[in-house]
Amino acid sequence: MANMSSKKVPIPEQDPQVRSRNFSEVSLGYTEEMAVEEAQRCLNCKHKPCMSGCPVNVRIPEFITLIAAGEFEKAYETIYETNSLPAICGRVCPQETQCEQKCVRGIKGEPVAIGRLERFAADWYMKNIQRTVVKTPRNGKRVAVIGSGPAGLTCAGDLAKMGYDVTVFEAFHKAGGVLVYGIPEFRLPKDLVKKEIEALKNLGVEIRTNMVIGKTLTIDELFEEGYEAVFIGSGAGLPTFLGIPGENLNGVYSANEFLTRINLMKAYTFPQSDTPVKCGRNVAVVGGGNVAMDAARSAKRLGAENVYIVYRRSEKEMPARVEEIHHAKEEGIIFKFLTNPFRILGDDKGWVCGMECVNMDLGEPDASGRRRPVPIEGSEHVIDVDIAIIAIGTSPNPLIRSTTSGLDTNKWGCIVADENGSTSREGVFAGGDAVTGAATVILAMGAGKNAAKAMDEYIKSKG
Repeated sequence: MANMSSKKVPIPEQDPQVRSRNFSEVSLGYTEEMAVEEAQRCLNCKHKPCMSGCPVNVRIPEFITLIAAGEFEKAYETIYETNSLPAICGRVCPQETQCEQKCVRGIKGEPVAIGRLERFAADWYMKNIQRTVVKTPRNGKRVAVIGSGPAGLTCAGDLAKMGYDVTVFEAFHKAGGVLVYGIPEFRLPKDLVKKEIEALKNLGVEIRTNMVIGKTLTIDELFEEGYEAVFIGSGAGLPTFLGIPGENLNGVYSANEFLTRINLMKAYTFPQSDTPVKCGRNVAVVGGGNVAMDAARSAKRLGAENVYIVYRRSEKEMPARVEEIHHAKEEGIIFKFLTNPFRILGDDKGWVCGMECVNMDLGEPDASGRRRPVPIEGSEHVIDVDIAIIAIGTSPNPLIRSTTSGLDTNKWGCIVADENGSTSREGVFAGGDAVTGAATVILAMGAGKNAAKAMDEYIKSKG
C-alpha cells in the first residue's frame, strides 16, 4: 500500500547536547519498519526522473521498490551494480540537490528520502549478509590509479570488474583519501570506509600506500613498468588561504590540516595518540561550505566553548548542505553571516588572540551568480578567538602536473580532461577534484566511473 504522507519518515539522531561532545555518528539510521514505510512513499514513476540526478546511475525506483517489499538484500545488490560505495554515498552524497531534487513527491511535499534508504540498504547488508565476491577472470592488462579517494576507488572497482589488474597508488599510509582524512567520524564512520575498501581488494584491486606519485614514482615510470593506462584521481588537497595579515600566527590551521590531524592521526584520542590539536576556548572557522561545518563541529567536540562560523555572505548563499547547517545550529555553533575577516591578531608570544572583521552587504552578482559581498564602512570589529581555521577552498597539489610532460592544466592548476576523463597525454585519464577542483564525493565517483569505461575502450582500441 502506498504511503501518501507529504513528509519523510524522520530518522533517529543523537541528542544535540550529547553528540556535540562525542565523535559517534549523528544519524542513527532507519529501522527495517521505518525503511519500508519511507520506501512506500515512492510512486515508481514511469520516467524515473530521480535517476537523471544521480551521477552514477543508481536504479533508484527499483531498489526502493525492493525495500518496500522487504527484499533488502536484493535492494543492496541493485545499488551495488552501479555504485561501489553505497554506505558512503548514503551518508555524504548531497541528495537534496541531485536525485531527491528530481523526485515528483517533492512538488507538493518532501521528496522520498533516497539517501536514507540507500544508507539503510547498505548498513542492513553489511550487518546481515556475508559478502561473497566473484572475481572477473583477468584479461592480462594492467592499469594504474593514482589516489584512493572516491574517484580512484570507483574507477579501480569498475576496472577490476572488467577484468583488469588494477593497482591503486595512495600517498598517505591509509587508503580512502578525503573519505578518511577529510570527513569527520560523526558523519562517516571510518570502519565503513574500511569495509568498502576491503570489498574492492576482494575484487582483486591492489592498494599500495605511502606512494607519492611525482616523487616515489612518476607517471612515465608507471608506463615503463607496464601499465597500459593511468587514472589520476589525486583530489584537491592544497589549501587556499585568505592572504591577510596574521595567517602565519600559531593557532591558525587550514581546515585540511585540522581535520587530517583529527581523523587520520586520531588527535581526538590525545593523549592516547601522539598527535595533539590545540583547540582553544574560542574558535573561528572562516568559510561556508561542508568543510567549514565539519571543522566547526569537530572543534566543538574537542571542547571549544564558543565556535563561530564566519561567512561573508548570507545564509541563503551558503554552499554547505542544509542538513549540515541545521545540525551545526543544533549543536550550538554560532553563525556570523555577512562578516569578513581582514586581519588575525596575535599576542606577544605569537599566538592568535583575536580576529578583526568587517560587516558586509550584498551587491551585484559576481561570476558565480551569487551577490558580491561589499564592506560596510565603519563596521570594523574584533571577535575574541584563540584558534582560527581557514576553510575557503582547496586546489590540486602541483606535484603531478609539475613532473608529468604533456599534461595540460588550467589557471587554477586543475588537470584539463573531457567528460570521459581523457587528458592531453595519451593513455592518461583524470577525474574528480583533480579536474573540477573541490566538489562532492558522488561527482568524483561519477567521473571515476566514466573514466573507467573510457580507459577500457582506449586499451581495447590498441589491440
